[in-house]
Amino acid sequence: MIERNRLLDTIAHVVLILGVLVVAFPIYVTFVASTHTMEEVVKTPMPLWPGSHLIENYSAALLGDRIGMGSTAPVGHMMLVSLISALVISLGKIAISLLSAFAIVFFRFPFRMAIFWSIFITLMLPVEVRIGPTYQVVADLGLLNSYAGLTVPLIASATATFLFRQFFLTIPDELIEAARMDGASPIQFFKDILLPLSVTSMSALFVIQFIYGWNQYLWPLLVTTEENMYPVVIGIKRMISGGDAQTEWNIVMATAMLAMIPPALVVMLMQKWFVKGLVDTEK
Repeated sequence: MIERNRLLDTIAHVVLILGVLVVAFPIYVTFVASTHTMEEVVKTPMPLWPGSHLIENYSAALLGDRIGMGSTAPVGHMMLVSLISALVISLGKIAISLLSAFAIVFFRFPFRMAIFWSIFITLMLPVEVRIGPTYQVVADLGLLNSYAGLTVPLIASATATFLFRQFFLTIPDELIEAARMDGASPIQFFKDILLPLSVTSMSALFVIQFIYGWNQYLWPLLVTTEENMYPVVIGIKRMISGGDAQTEWNIVMATAMLAMIPPALVVMLMQKWFVKGLVDTEK
């Protein structure tokens, strides 16, 4: 039995509290800036206590009621674009990866492992390497400034395919034989047995891929040129004016706070499934 040491416990808690403060302080400063006027934000030193313009600033951000030189697109619409893109990317990745892993593990066809390794090797090709040809294909198909252009090139996932393949390999052969003896077709086996067993893995991947889709910056920066198709991350960049132009930093900070809410909610609401999907000993 390991004895608890009060001094070590105290040091551990102090370190944890300091870590939380380091992470939380920039978020607090962002929130404070989003509650003041632009003049109060840019003056030195900036106030460190919340102001009285919270409702005004957040309403201006959500409705696009701004006067700055940057983008004036409504943040509410930007968040809708980000939400649709993140959902399509995360659900699309899970669906395609499930089917790919199912085919690789449970079907016998020529060059099966060669196909798997060709998928796995794409992990060494980040988006930045293939972004030029991908952009050319999307542009030639006329998918710029569209949801398809924002999401389809990002749907395939070698990582998710690999994870589902490894999980499917742990399925007992007796279960497969029992399903075959009961007359279950491959689709029935996939739908009635594999999907229920994969719920925790899908939940963990959904959280990761939703945040990945929500925080996309480089790809949307290339394929969106119209304000009505800006995701919120691009919207924040477009709201910041260059040079001597006026930037409404209070509205920018309000937009940044709004952009944090959906991914934070997904993590909090699915925390139990997320942790279970990562640490479940049955996998």
